[in-house]
Amino acid sequence: MTNGITTAVTAPPSDITKRSLPTSVAIHTLLILGSLLMLYPLLWMVSASVRPENEIFSSTSLIPSSIDFSSYLRGWTGLDITFGRFFWNSLVISVLTVIGNVVACSLAAYAFARLHFAGRNFWFAIMLGTLMIPYHVTLIPQYVLFLNLGWVNTILPLVVPKFLASDAFFIFLMVQFFRGIPRELDEAAMMDGCSAWRIYWKIMLPLSLPVLATAAIFSFIWTWDDFFGPLIYLNDMNTYTIQLGLRTFVDSTSASDWGGLFAMSTLTLVPVFLFFLFFQRLLIEGIATTGMKR
Repeated sequence: MTNGITTAVTAPPSDITKRSLPTSVAIHTLLILGSLLMLYPLLWMVSASVRPENEIFSSTSLIPSSIDFSSYLRGWTGLDITFGRFFWNSLVISVLTVIGNVVACSLAAYAFARLHFAGRNFWFAIMLGTLMIPYHVTLIPQYVLFLNLGWVNTILPLVVPKFLASDAFFIFLMVQFFRGIPRELDEAAMMDGCSAWRIYWKIMLPLSLPVLATAAIFSFIWTWDDFFGPLIYLNDMNTYTIQLGLRTFVDSTSASDWGGLFAMSTLTLVPVFLFFLFFQRLLIEGIATTGMKR
């Protein structure tokens, strides 16, 4: 009886494995083909950045006939201002945005998740409601406000709102994470005489590194790739970000430097790739654990 049971229990996994092998191969093949299809435009851009100028649009192959790095030198120094200036401007705005979002949104999320105050649920609902308001609805009032403050053509309109917890998405993300931290930690800390601020600083933040890293990564990538915001508020070429700098390579009224455009576009992907690479583990952990009870 025991042998029969053992045979009945152990035999199916082998049969299931044999039956699922063709399916598994087919699924992985489709995934690989889909990945190559999605990566093709990126790989073509990298290939185009080292092609001779007259071959960029003449072939869809990923292998250039010859390697020419002159596009990188021309793209970096070919404008009135070196492209390094655009990199620096984007880096400053992105870093300040990350700091502002992490600090301000974590404070707001801590208040919504752990503190009790009058109208907390009402204000939390209002905050969530702002997620449904299109950015273009508030664009004109914001522009008029910043124009009257004299902030247009500076980085202040792009940075200051981040220090006022203006990104409701990150607040909601952190609230869900904070609610998963046991309240017994707060109660024990309060019995030891800790204030709300000390609990936030000594307990909540160290336990919330995954969600803070998630907010930081998304803030950096979204700000680094933002084109519309800098286009609205930045008019002086010395204040341009990389996205506005890339636009200067294309001119509808004269010749466009496509080689320089693809070369600088390739370089602009490096900081985003490195930022994601270093914080990938925390990003995945933050997304996977947000909203889960522990």
